[in-house]
Amino acid sequence: MTTSQIPDVIVQARPLSSEGSIILIGFPGSGLVGSIALSYMVDKLGFDLIGTMTSKYFPPMAMMSDGVIAVPVRIYEKEKFVAILADIPIHPQICYEVANAILDWLAAFKIAEVVTLAGIITNEPEKRVFCVATDKPLLDRLGDSAIRLPIGSISGIASSLLTECKIRNIPGIGLLGETINAPDPRAAAGAIGVLNSLYDLQIDTAGLIEQAEEIEAQMHRLAEEVQTAEEQPIRKDQQLPMYG
Repeated sequence: MTTSQIPDVIVQARPLSSEGSIILIGFPGSGLVGSIALSYMVDKLGFDLIGTMTSKYFPPMAMMSDGVIAVPVRIYEKEKFVAILADIPIHPQICYEVANAILDWLAAFKIAEVVTLAGIITNEPEKRVFCVATDKPLLDRLGDSAIRLPIGSISGIASSLLTECKIRNIPGIGLLGETINAPDPRAAAGAIGVLNSLYDLQIDTAGLIEQAEEIEAQMHRLAEEVQTAEEQPIRKDQQLPMYG
C-alpha cells in the first residue's frame, strides 16, 4: 500500500461478538464528560479491548500508564455493549471522516443503537443531563431520566455521529452532561445514571463522586490561596526581579 492509498481513518478490530450491540461513544470535549464516563464504565464492568482507531489527522500524542503506551482511540466490548473511548479531541475539520469511519465499520454488524456521551456548558450548578435523539420514540424511552433539548444545536464529533445515524437510519441518542469547562466527574456520574436507567446497568458511581469531591476541594484550596495572595500588601521596597 502506497502512502496515497492509506485511508484517512483506520479501524482495526475483531468482529463484534453478538448482534444487537449497543455502541457507546465518548470523545474528549466540554468537562471531559464522555471520556470520564466511559473510562469509568469500562474499568468498573471489566470490558475487553477489541480494537483501535488511528488516523493521519490525529494529534501526535499517546497516553501511557506505567510506561506502557495506549493507542489514543480504543474499542472495548462486554456482552452486548461496545465502548469507543478516546483520549484525544477530534478537530472539527475531521469530525465527518471519523464519524463515517466508525459507522462504516459498524455497518458489517447488526447493531441496535448508538449512544454518544458529551458535555454541555451552562451557567447552572445542578449537573443535569440533557438528551437528543434521531427520533421521538427514542426520546420517549428515556422518559424523565434526562431533559430534552427543545431547540438549538450541538457541535463536534457527537453532532457528526448523530447526523450520520439519522442519515443511515441507525437509532442514535446523545446524552449531554451539564458541566463547566474543566474535568467534571460529577457530570460524568450523571450521564452514567441515565445509562443505568436506560439499560438497567446498576453501575455504582460512588467512585466518580469521590473524584468530584477531591477536585472540588482542590479548586477550593486554590481559590483560598489566590485570595490570600491578593490580600497581602505589596511592600514598596520589595526587591523585584529584573529582566533584560
